[in-house]
Amino acid sequence: MCGIAGVMAKAPGAGFAPPLDALMEALAHRGPDGRGSFKDHAVGLAHVRLSIIDLAGGAQPLRSMRGNLIIANGEIYNYPDIRAALGEAAFTTHSDSEGALALYEKYGEDFASRLRGMYAIAIYDPAEEMLILHRDPFGIKPLYIAETAEHFLFASEAQSFFRAGLIPAAVRAEGAFELLQLKFTAGRETVFADIERVLPGETLFVKRGRIVKRARINPWVAGAAPASGVADGLARLDAELVESVKAHTLSDVPYGVFLSGGVDSCSVIAAMMRLKITDFPCYTVRFPNSSLYDETDTARAAARAAGARHIEVEISEADFWAVMPRVAAHMDDPAMDPVMIPSAILARRAAEDVKVVLCGNGGDEVFAGYRRYERAALPGFLRKKALRAKGQFDGSGLLNDAGDWRANFAASETEAAAHAKTLLQKLQATDCADFLPHYLLSTLDRSLMAHGVEGRTPLLDMKLSPFGFNLPDGLKLKQLKGKWLLRKWLEGALPAARPFAKKRGFSVPTEEWIAKCAPALADFVCDQSGVHERFNIPAVQALFTDATHAHAHLRWPVLFYALWHEGVVRGNRGLTL
Repeated sequence: MCGIAGVMAKAPGAGFAPPLDALMEALAHRGPDGRGSFKDHAVGLAHVRLSIIDLAGGAQPLRSMRGNLIIANGEIYNYPDIRAALGEAAFTTHSDSEGALALYEKYGEDFASRLRGMYAIAIYDPAEEMLILHRDPFGIKPLYIAETAEHFLFASEAQSFFRAGLIPAAVRAEGAFELLQLKFTAGRETVFADIERVLPGETLFVKRGRIVKRARINPWVAGAAPASGVADGLARLDAELVESVKAHTLSDVPYGVFLSGGVDSCSVIAAMMRLKITDFPCYTVRFPNSSLYDETDTARAAARAAGARHIEVEISEADFWAVMPRVAAHMDDPAMDPVMIPSAILARRAAEDVKVVLCGNGGDEVFAGYRRYERAALPGFLRKKALRAKGQFDGSGLLNDAGDWRANFAASETEAAAHAKTLLQKLQATDCADFLPHYLLSTLDRSLMAHGVEGRTPLLDMKLSPFGFNLPDGLKLKQLKGKWLLRKWLEGALPAARPFAKKRGFSVPTEEWIAKCAPALADFVCDQSGVHERFNIPAVQALFTDATHAHAHLRWPVLFYALWHEGVVRGNRGLTL
């Protein structure tokens, strides 16, 4: 887990001076263990390192014997298989990232289809004067691109471009309203003008600072053959899940688990138990004195049954207010997920013990766990409107405009659902295209990397995930109970997890905490320039001062937007509340 960045000149020459030091400084929180760089007449590459595998010999950029170079953020889980297939003579280190470079030299442009892991990769081929960028098929690790008149830029975080003085932090009006209505931005465009995402599974080929070719891997289209029944499904799920967790526990440093008490994270520790991995720390959040449903007891019982050490981290209102401005300032590609707060606090605590945590992200999308998926099992006349047809601010009178905020999402939805065989798969594919990478995984990445902790997601895997996605609908939804097959497996593997008990999902008591001091926040929120640009200020004032306001739940997104705009766009990273 690291941070990568680079610059390619559009007109290479002796005057090319890539701002590598500024880019590395902007990404320093992602790699506290070391820095490395490379530059020639056309390209500059920068890398900040969080050492996980090959602690002594894995410094980057890595250069092959042919002179090609790689920098990478993430982990290649099948690197032992790659080494065995290509032979030890192809390698000079024990770094997992070197496997991707060796595959490129063996298979050329087709190298990406042979990788298994979570990663964002940049390969530079000096002989071809070609820069190749590739992002993992699930979008677990971020990668952004931008252009100036002279340069093509890439980096692990969008904020590094403007913190290094290369691109202004200019917000697109359409992007702002998309964020506010959808809670994230969809597709290739970000909330910023002139900054784009490399899409999940996408490979870019760049020559002289211009993209000359794009390719993309879709992990959902060509999945494994569907299970033939419950017994076959359970047997194959058992094999794939345990094998995925085994791959995700490859590490030269200590690791732990974020354990919510839900089905997904409990499935991860159940698979670890099957692998006879014990005495690892599990970190669970508690919100004392909150009215929220608490699954700490389930998490505690599951950890005990799995032979793990259970560590409970209490989060209070004071913790929330203390960390929120700093967390918002790390969300450069923003998503309005309040889980960012406990994730950051858990990461800070976990960093005292480990460098890697396994998480349950992806289980709901892969195995169909959301309540909104239940519509797929209902008669047609009972099904609701299209997914996310309504924005969260609709009818509130708070926004001064909204524009065509759904356009990017609608286009992405159409593309994602093109190969879906059922309505349920269409809903899953739509979530996997945008909600998963640009809301859930983006939040996870920024929250953890702010504290130098790597987050791994075993339920998002090139073998396990296509199997789960392509299960028959009847093995995903049964009696309106989502993730049915995964629950059934967990019932046998770790009964203490109580997988068929009623679950309410993980929530954060942001609404009740903000309500207690909303009047005191009103002037602060209304004074922020970002709020002035997008909101009806008298309506926002009423939102925070009227204790019985009909849209009180919207205080969180308005407050987050104010803090995000101040911390990221205006660069006030020392803001306090």
